Amino acid sequence: MTTEELLKKVRLIELKSKRRINSIFLGEYHSSFKGIGMTFSEVRQYQFGDDVRKIDWNKTARFNEPFVKIFEEEREMVSMILIDISASMNFGTKKQLKKELVAEIGATLALSAIKNNDKVGLVLFSDKIDYFIAPKKGNAHIVSIIKTILEAEPKHTKTDLSVVFDFIIKTIKRKSTIFLISDFDVTYFERNLRILTKKHDFTGIRVYDRWEKIFPDMGLIYLEDLETGKLQWVDTSSKTVRDKYSAYYQRLTTTTENAFIKNGAGFVNIPSEGDYIKILFNYFRGHH
Repeated sequence: MTTEELLKKVRLIELKSKRRINSIFLGEYHSSFKGIGMTFSEVRQYQFGDDVRKIDWNKTARFNEPFVKIFEEEREMVSMILIDISASMNFGTKKQLKKELVAEIGATLALSAIKNNDKVGLVLFSDKIDYFIAPKKGNAHIVSIIKTILEAEPKHTKTDLSVVFDFIIKTIKRKSTIFLISDFDVTYFERNLRILTKKHDFTGIRVYDRWEKIFPDMGLIYLEDLETGKLQWVDTSSKTVRDKYSAYYQRLTTTTENAFIKNGAGFVNIPSEGDYIKILFNYFRGHH
């Protein structure tokens, strides 16, 4: 991809994300992820239904009528977007590559966080930490994040979630909102997940292509595992082969989702040809 093509793609994703983040979506996002506390805003006269615990007794005594203190949520938080850029993310058969979908989802979440006065940071990983952008604010920062996602090339092909979990545990000390976007074609990560969910508001977002879920009948084909490079012939015309693969894939996805839910984290599945805004909207609405 040339520099001109890259910038055009960045701008397209930025505009598409801004256009699709309407006030309803932002409202659900805001309600789902609370700020770090409450700060005093003003004092006003008591109104029927106000919480009597918020009465300002000094002002009430001075004016001989009840006044209450009004507090506002402190919205500034840190939102971290963790994105799997291992080789398997370069797969796609229908609308787009998983990598391209991930860039759009990441941009949407980053823009939503910025509009809610949050700082946004980015971690791109494979089985190593490939890129890290520290949390900041501003539209220029969002453009930099989108550009980094699209431009990134993993230094390694495999996925290791424990690496990115360890990195967040050591790097992000303050309670944060964390989104992990991956195809989750991995196992053995639950211990570190348990540590993270005790401190942070954590959500796993699984992106997948429909042909990863159901193996199509394409006869005898030569397949390559994108992460290991292993090549082998597979007879996809065999129903037994297709059924075994589907059963394996279902076990893997169910185990992953159960691990997140069991440890108090959110989890959402997004197909590459699906409406990710609608899926995220429904998730946020249920999350809070």
